[in-house]
Amino acid sequence: MGRLFGTDGVRGLANRDVTAELALDLSVAAAHVLGSLGEFEGHRPRAIVGRDSRASGEFLAAAVSAGLASAGVDVNNVGVLPTPAVAFLTAELGVDIGVVLSASHNPMPDNGIKFLAKGGHKLDDELEAAIEARMGESWERPLGGDVGRIRVDTGRAGEQYIEHLVGTIDVPLTGLRIAVDCANGAASEVGPASLRAAGADVVVINASPDGRNINEKCGSTHPEQLQAAVVASEADLGVAFDGDADRCLAVDASGALVDGDQIMGILAIAMRDRGDLVADTLVTTVMSNLGLKIAMTEAGIATIDTAVGDRYVLEAMRAGGYSLGGEQSGHIIMAAHATTGDGVLTALQLAARVAATGTTIADLAGVVRRLPQTLVNVPGVDKRRASSDESLLDAVREAEAVLGSTGRVLLRSSGTEDLVRVMVEAGTQTEADRVAHELADVVLDRLAL
Repeated sequence: MGRLFGTDGVRGLANRDVTAELALDLSVAAAHVLGSLGEFEGHRPRAIVGRDSRASGEFLAAAVSAGLASAGVDVNNVGVLPTPAVAFLTAELGVDIGVVLSASHNPMPDNGIKFLAKGGHKLDDELEAAIEARMGESWERPLGGDVGRIRVDTGRAGEQYIEHLVGTIDVPLTGLRIAVDCANGAASEVGPASLRAAGADVVVINASPDGRNINEKCGSTHPEQLQAAVVASEADLGVAFDGDADRCLAVDASGALVDGDQIMGILAIAMRDRGDLVADTLVTTVMSNLGLKIAMTEAGIATIDTAVGDRYVLEAMRAGGYSLGGEQSGHIIMAAHATTGDGVLTALQLAARVAATGTTIADLAGVVRRLPQTLVNVPGVDKRRASSDESLLDAVREAEAVLGSTGRVLLRSSGTEDLVRVMVEAGTQTEADRVAHELADVVLDRLAL
């Protein structure tokens, strides 16, 4: 697998790349690294372990729990809960380590392991490298009463998370009908329950996880079912989560998609109006549409770009003390309420803005006038050479020259999948499509395996 940790933990094909043995070894090493930093001094260390609904999460959660307990860490296994719920509980309960078993929006056969430090924040690159370096080392094992204990949560963890989410809004959602696509994933229970607790009339689809159907033609990566459900149920809006519910995309009453850029625009203006948008600044990634940046400029809101990945958005937010950031894909981070992207939180905040203003989500999203954009994923190539192949880079430069100031090109290797992404924005959709597919052909030719 090369370097184990990518932009969002360790991820790969479950039981081939991400095995029980790997999960156990990583967990032991994580306990040793954090312990050597003094994180466990003066108390018996504790951890929370949660997962999404994949079948492989069952044995991986067991392996992680075993590894941590063997290293003297007490484990609370909270079962199937969203990634942001585990992050919240890690901070709320003051535990030393949080672990999430999830491959987010990836297909069901994949899975991943993500570690959270005290406070619910993702580990930085240096700590991940230290964990990887200490795997397989000899160590003195605790004995007798010093070994960790494992308990299974009875449901209180999910209730705490719902209470937290509902407490972040100050306007009831009474009178709003909201369709929810849970992607047969981690938010299948807590997502609809949170919206109902806030007063909404909730129509639910894809909330019957069976271990195999997570993300299968549903959720934020396949919003077609939600679009149809919104129209059929005459809902005011719809929201779609991904497998671990750290993303949220929306749909307006006509069935039109409202993407992460538009959601960020809506929330940034709402927070500015309340005086909650620190320095009137929104943190985005280089993938965000130029239309969002133009809209924010017109609204008197500055934007800061980061590399792709919610961890980089969060790093910039923490460094500057900013309160809102996110990605076009629907990772939205609200620093006052969460340490990571939180799809259910985003859904509640979005619905609360609709309720508070009495305005449709279509009208609210209209502030962001998206430039035509095309994204082409190119699989089956050596993504490691995407930033060094001179012929490919020449093709990118030529395309940028043709587009001029009316567009841009972004070519990048995926941090979570084996492919290269080609994104093009242009003055017209036809031009964006043409340039993107021409560059995709060059990628396929130059980086073929």
